[in-house]
Amino acid sequence: MTTTAITHISALVTNDPSLGDESPLGLIRDAAVVIEGDRVVWTGASSKAPATDNAVDAGGRAVLPGFVDSHSHLVFAGDRTQEFNARMSGRPYSAGGIRTTVAATRAATDEQLSANVARYLAEALRQGTTTFETKSGYGLTVEDEARALRVAARHTDEVTFLGAHIVSPDYADDPAGYVDLVTGPMLDACAPYARWIDVFCERGAFDGDQARAVLTAGRARGLHPRVHANQLGHGPGVQLAVELDAASADHCTHLTDADVDALAQSDTVATLLPGAEFSTRAAWPDARRLLDAGATVALSTDCNPGSSFTSSLPFCIALAVRDMGMTPDEALWSATAGGAAALRRDDIGRLAPGARADLVILDAPSHVHLAYRPGVPLVQEVWRAGARVA
Repeated sequence: MTTTAITHISALVTNDPSLGDESPLGLIRDAAVVIEGDRVVWTGASSKAPATDNAVDAGGRAVLPGFVDSHSHLVFAGDRTQEFNARMSGRPYSAGGIRTTVAATRAATDEQLSANVARYLAEALRQGTTTFETKSGYGLTVEDEARALRVAARHTDEVTFLGAHIVSPDYADDPAGYVDLVTGPMLDACAPYARWIDVFCERGAFDGDQARAVLTAGRARGLHPRVHANQLGHGPGVQLAVELDAASADHCTHLTDADVDALAQSDTVATLLPGAEFSTRAAWPDARRLLDAGATVALSTDCNPGSSFTSSLPFCIALAVRDMGMTPDEALWSATAGGAAALRRDDIGRLAPGARADLVILDAPSHVHLAYRPGVPLVQEVWRAGARVA
């Protein structure tokens, strides 16, 4: 296989403390990284880089792992510009706005949905995202949820069944009947296309008992749980996520001390989604509290047309540093290795021998510039599986 060395890197983020300065980022100064095929095979000082077939001079720029976006909702049609405009004029966010997107998504063709996913993925790729998860949840019928997952599976292996996003408008007067549909015929149709199962455990969506029924049914079909938890208020979502060994509890905006302790003592990642708080003017999650307790934290975009219409993890990093108590190092780790942990993967989110060669070259000497220069397009090159893709 062809080998390529990227040399003269001002600061290489490996996310492996043993490879660099022993910090969580495993920083190596004046570094090089060697790629063979689709894998990283060597990291170290640029002056000691082995001979390779190809060489790329980073010119004193920083290199970091590709971002891992472990929470997005990209299979949709339409947008909710009017809702956003009204909300910014004083109307609070609630889960009910999802119904607008459900109607538009049901009316769209498969080709339109797939083109929409491809559009936002290309947008995210240009900003350094090399791995992403995405969900169904805007169909809410057996047929529409299954086709959403088929569409998603064309673009990623990290596909999540979210039939339990809200109670379908068709079952507005029969929430129990909808839970039966989700855990029965809908799950039967959707399980072959998904790796994960998710539920919006929140007021206006599904209570703790309903969420438990959905997640346990999915787990019995081989899907691993994730949970939309504690976004709009205190509730049972985080505790349920930990109890069922969910890979992640996502949002985590309103937490009790018991919730924080449960996350810190578990393998469930607290995935924070600052784009949602930005777009809804809600209270920010307290990342500092989670980190100080020892919880594993991920940062993701929650890209969706209603409450967080951004595909930019650099933007989310800047928000996390400015408003959620994270250091630039912690925010970068959470958007790379943290996202990988939320997907229970060890082949991405790091640049160490054996990892997939997904990396970002910044037009800056340090990853700190992602927060230091918010809104500036600093991603110069993106490599995925050993090839330059943006």
